[in-house]
This record gives sequence, structure tokens and C-alpha cells, in this order.
Amino acid sequence: MTTQYLDLFARLIEGSDGGRREFLEIGRLAGSFPAASVRTDGQTADPDSISVWCSNDYLGMGQHPSVLDAMKKAVDKYGAGAGGSRNIGGTNHYHVLLEKELAALHGKDDALLFTSGYTANDGALSVIAGRMEGCTVFSDALNHASVIDGLRHSRAQKQIFRHNDFAHLEELIAADDPDAPKLIVAESVYSMNGDIAPLPEIADIAKRYGAMTYLDEVHAVGMYGPEGAGIAARLGIADDFTVIMGTLAKGFGTTGGYIAGPTEVIEAVRTFSRSFIFTTALPPAVAAGALAAVRHLRSSDAERQRLWSNAQLMHQLLDERGIPFISDQTHIVSVLVRDEDVCKRMSAALLERHGIYVQAINAPSVPVGAEILRVAPGAVHTADEVRGFVDALDHIWEEVGHARVPAAPAG
Repeated sequence: MTTQYLDLFARLIEGSDGGRREFLEIGRLAGSFPAASVRTDGQTADPDSISVWCSNDYLGMGQHPSVLDAMKKAVDKYGAGAGGSRNIGGTNHYHVLLEKELAALHGKDDALLFTSGYTANDGALSVIAGRMEGCTVFSDALNHASVIDGLRHSRAQKQIFRHNDFAHLEELIAADDPDAPKLIVAESVYSMNGDIAPLPEIADIAKRYGAMTYLDEVHAVGMYGPEGAGIAARLGIADDFTVIMGTLAKGFGTTGGYIAGPTEVIEAVRTFSRSFIFTTALPPAVAAGALAAVRHLRSSDAERQRLWSNAQLMHQLLDERGIPFISDQTHIVSVLVRDEDVCKRMSAALLERHGIYVQAINAPSVPVGAEILRVAPGAVHTADEVRGFVDALDHIWEEVGHARVPAAPAG
């Protein structure tokens, strides 16, 4: 390869809004998470030297004994990999059991597994939106990159409504051809803001205008609703959403994605989705671990209660100290810094001086000028650890001289 091509990619990296990305090499310690080991310059630090505060394993199910035991047994019985795509020798009984469990969790006819949440959205939406001739898709402005890619691959006409603005959604959908197929796509919990979509209003608009609905519950499944079925289930309106999409990589602590919905829709996606057909299936051990996690969380509220208790405590403590964050609706606590350099400095100081790992989030994950520390107090943290985290953040906040917000008046 000639130097001119290498120079081109070097300039591309240096010219990006977020700059060069750096990754911290950590080892989450089974049985001790949120404790983790960290490697720097080829050296492993004391295993207890850092505490993780930005993991998406919100409930700690990736370390749960029942999940680990199920995976070990499946490895011993079936080996490491699936051996092929689902169509060609890659469908294991654990895949079938997990799909049935997920369909039951959401009260839907059927479910379909994908190798990740990203491929689930990409693969499902490319078929659902793309195979309905003349379909117009109405998509929230802050929908995930995987949703954007799935709709792009569908080649369907798109209308973007302002984030969580159901009045704007109705304005757009009312102006569309009343006889044309319509699909509304939204997330229940938004991954960077931590806010919740106005699902009752979206469901009502869908009914009145005859639209199909697709709800991404990635940051809600496991954590909210009866048996961990998500925000729509918590509101009692899961039946109003045609397709529910979720992940196994967050609340359920493993990896993979899925959709649940009517048999006809699931079968169409199974038949035509390129990201489902042309990839190796999830390893049976992963499916077995995910199945154990789903079953456990369908029968246990303890993890959800600890998660929300820790989130509420952090909201309260940040408010008391005047440290701004975007939303108090969920367990995703996005501390609003609004400066890339300051955000990175805060993240580095928390790690180096307090052994606290929370990642600075900058462009393109968030717009320039909206940089955040995306904090995720989990079910695995204690109340004292939450207090210690906020104390450490408060000290760093003071040192960098960042602005504070007045505390909300009592009552």
C-alpha cells in the first residue's frame, strides 16, 4: 500500500470531531465486579485498584453464578462455537429455548436472535421497512446508529421527528399519504441522555394513523417492567407496539440481540434479513447463559430494586452538589460537562487518583459541545460506593472550576 493512502487515513483520524480514540484495557473480576484489574504499559495493576462505573452490565448478570454455571455446562456439552449460521448447522436447542423465553417475556408470538443488538436493528429494520412498498418511516432524531443504518439499508422514505416530541411526530405523520404504509421507530430509554420516550402518546398516534411500531428497549429490558419486560410493559402498553427489540448484552449480561413480535413479521425477518442469514450463530454457551439470565430476572426483582435505589441516590447527591446531569428518569446518569478536554481530564483524574473508571463521551457519540461523563450506577454497587463516587466527582469538579447548577427547591 502506498504512503498516500496511509496518509489519507491518518488525516482522517486526526480530523475527526472526537479525535483519536483510546481504550482502557480492563479485566472485570468474576464474583467481585464492579472491581476490575487494569493493564497499563503492559503491567497489571492491583486487581482491586479500580471500580467500574460505566458498564452496561447494569444488573451484574454477566457475573451471576447461575449464568456462569449455565455457560460452563453448555461449553462442556457443545463446545465453544455454534459451527455455522442458523440456516446451516448453527441452530442449537439453546437458541430455540431462548427465543421462546424472550417471546414469552414480551407477550409476543415469536422472537428471533441476532449476534448483537446492532445487527438486530440493522437486519430487522432493513426488512420491515424495506419490504413494505411505499413505506414511510418516522424515526426519533436520537435513535441509535444501528437504527439509522437499518433504515438506510431499507431504502424506505424517512421522516425524522424531534427527540421525544410527539406533537412533531403527529404533524409529520398527518401530512403523509393516509393510504401509505407507516412505521414509527423509537427507543424507550435513550442511551446517552437516559431519558424515556413518551410511549403512550406514540402508541396513540400509531393507532389513530394506522402505523406499525418498532420499539427499541435495549436499555430497559431486564431493568424495568414486570419480569424485566421493559418500559412499555411497565406502562401496560406492550401490546400496542408491533415489534419489541432488545439486547442480551446489558440487563442480561451476555451478548446478542433479538426482536419479538407477530409470527408473520418474525418469519419475514428470518427469511430475508442479511445480518441474520449470513453470519455464524451465537455460541450455544452464550445462548445458555442468556437464557439463565432471562429466567432469573423474570422471577427476581432484587436486582432491579438495587439498581433504581442506587440511581435515585446518585440523582439526589448530584442535585445537592449542583452537578448537572441530563435526566433523572433512569439508571443512566449523564453528567453534563459540555467540553471535550475537560471531560477527558475529569475521567483521567477519577481513574488515576480515585481508582474510578467512567468513560468520557464525546463526538460522534454525542454532538460537539454536549460531552458527558456517562455514569451507570449498577445493582452491583453499594450505597456507600455511590456516595464515594459523588464525593470524588465533586472534588474533581471543584478543581477544574466547572459551573454548578442551583439545587432544586425542597418540596
